[in-house]
Amino acid sequence: MGEMTSEGASLSAGIDLSQFYQVFFEEANENLDNMEQLLLNVNVDEADDEELNAIFRCAHSIKGGAATFGFSDVAELTHQMETLLDKLRRHELQPTAAMVDVLLQSGDALRAQLGRHQGSGAAPVDTTELLNSIRGHVEGTAGSAPPPAPAPAPAAIASSAPAAAPALKTDARLLELQVGPLADPELANNLVELFKEITDLGTIEPLDAGQAADGMRRFKVLTSSSDNDLLDLFTFHVAREQVKLMPLSQGFGFHEGAPGAPSAQAEDKDKDPGYGFFEDAPGVPPSASTELKASAEAPKPSAAVTTAAKPVAARPDAKPATGGMDQSTLRVSVEKVDQLINLVGELVITQAMLAQNSRNVDPSLYQQLASGLADLERNTRDLQESVMSIRMIPMSGVFNRFPRMLRDLAAKLGKKVELVTQGEATELDKGLVEKITDPLTHLVRNSCDHGIETPAERLAKGKPEQGTITLVASHQGGSIVIEVRDDGRGLNREKLIKKAREKGIDAPDSMSDQDVWGLIFAPGFSTADQVTDVSGRGVGMDVVKKNITSLGGTVEIDSAEGYGMKVSVRLPLTLAIMDGMSVGVGEEVYILPLSSVVESFQVQSGTIKTVAGTGRVVEVRDEYMPVVELEQVFNVPRFDFEHVSSIMVVVEAEGGRVALLVDELLGQQQVVVKNLEANYRKVHDVSGATIMGDGRVALILDVGSLVRRSRH
Repeated sequence: MGEMTSEGASLSAGIDLSQFYQVFFEEANENLDNMEQLLLNVNVDEADDEELNAIFRCAHSIKGGAATFGFSDVAELTHQMETLLDKLRRHELQPTAAMVDVLLQSGDALRAQLGRHQGSGAAPVDTTELLNSIRGHVEGTAGSAPPPAPAPAPAAIASSAPAAAPALKTDARLLELQVGPLADPELANNLVELFKEITDLGTIEPLDAGQAADGMRRFKVLTSSSDNDLLDLFTFHVAREQVKLMPLSQGFGFHEGAPGAPSAQAEDKDKDPGYGFFEDAPGVPPSASTELKASAEAPKPSAAVTTAAKPVAARPDAKPATGGMDQSTLRVSVEKVDQLINLVGELVITQAMLAQNSRNVDPSLYQQLASGLADLERNTRDLQESVMSIRMIPMSGVFNRFPRMLRDLAAKLGKKVELVTQGEATELDKGLVEKITDPLTHLVRNSCDHGIETPAERLAKGKPEQGTITLVASHQGGSIVIEVRDDGRGLNREKLIKKAREKGIDAPDSMSDQDVWGLIFAPGFSTADQVTDVSGRGVGMDVVKKNITSLGGTVEIDSAEGYGMKVSVRLPLTLAIMDGMSVGVGEEVYILPLSSVVESFQVQSGTIKTVAGTGRVVEVRDEYMPVVELEQVFNVPRFDFEHVSSIMVVVEAEGGRVALLVDELLGQQQVVVKNLEANYRKVHDVSGATIMGDGRVALILDVGSLVRRSRH
């Protein structure tokens, strides 16, 4: 599944961590999504402390998990991001647009690194330039030129750090690290490997010549990281209570000549050497405690010594390094949810059969049976609504992808674009959300590239230099409508007709505007004057329409030259269970989606009129609407030849209304939608089928198709 370095494997100490990989990858991607949204919303002039803290927590959680599983490349990059973010949230640095850019680029690199560990087969990501850029911002040397080489460590501690050591600033500290007692002292070597993997962590050297005493190991650490950060990383390898950090001062009981022991000449005989006591330990002399505190200056307030009885207190704005998953959620595979929905569907059919068969039972004799069946119907409805809501996810998950994309695209095109979203809470089936993302992405890119003008063009036309792209999601009847609008240049009718003729497409001047706008969906059609890496190859809008049509949806375009353009995508909700009204025509039963039904009424003589001998209309409250006879549409056989249909049901879809002529209204009920196309074939004016309570199959009508039929 994912790759794991040998160093990462060793930290498992016999525990198979691969079983937790998927949870880590999902949480890491969630943190990256959250971090990207927060970065895009940061106001660099007045950055909010809580926003900066939230961004820091996202990077911190990813680093913690990556270190746990041995993904050293991810841990190194997030460690550098943490350093920059920590300075920002402490107001040691002022946020700039360049910093936001480099953090966004780091997020992209992290996605690529995580994808490689998941087994995408991609080549390793080279983050050298990115790391240098982050260091440049941290040290205040970032600019147009690459950041200069890191400054050498101070002379007083130069002998402790190799010449090739990473940038250790003047606040670098010398610490003693005690690890143990350990059942296997070799585990302490994982900490040495950790410093090799995360190069900017600092340096580490053994103080015990690599020999454990009573299971204890001691190291000298040169670092500019805080105690909390070090402990977060160390405790992925050894238990937290087995790790102790303290300032490295002289007189800690080292034998003369032992590795790491201070020289006798450097020792100040007049000073209290500290007696080897820990800070605040019982019996420690006051002077020793005072000196230890003075030598333990850290970038942020924290205990100088960490013991098992008194661990370092976590900062209130920090999360655990493992990035704990929200305990109020549960991850379940889509297959299990689909199976549950199918079972509930079968339950609904069974309940309908019981309800229909119980109509002939005398309720006075079987009162308990009738009451139980009523409870069953109510509970079945509540159950199916709860189950169906599991697959429904808000459109915000799709809309949140576009701010970053538009930001980068507008910068590449030299345009100023604002993205406005409405109706993010509108819910759509998860399967449709995944399939609609790519078509919407192309529509948004198209609006930015072709629709929105450059700032100079907009100012010349009297428009604000910043263009606006609006994404709107809303429910209309039994469908969800997603609109992509822009206030750009709009479509040019003459230009489209000219291009179409050049492509050999029949485009007479008498074409309606809607037909002209529809030309852009022709394969290979493009109005771009030159091919760029953004657009111009004529591949895109035809694929958009094909993909949306395959989902049972439609695409409509409205445009006003000079004012903008609107593309409306209409999709079925594709609920597996829906409320329907059953109507009878002859011996057949048809289902109308209840969300599309407006009203029903008895036909009065003389209210139906013939128009030009080709169609019929009915007058309803001073409004004429087309009449659709289901008997003729579906060639329903009729044996009572003298019967005249006298009931009309007004239905609405795609902004139009029609009156359906039926024989009788059979009632309202829940129906389970079965895909007719997958099990049989595509049938015009039919969106699916269902099983009735008596076991018969009834067709579910496609109201949108019936409305379009009436227009032609």
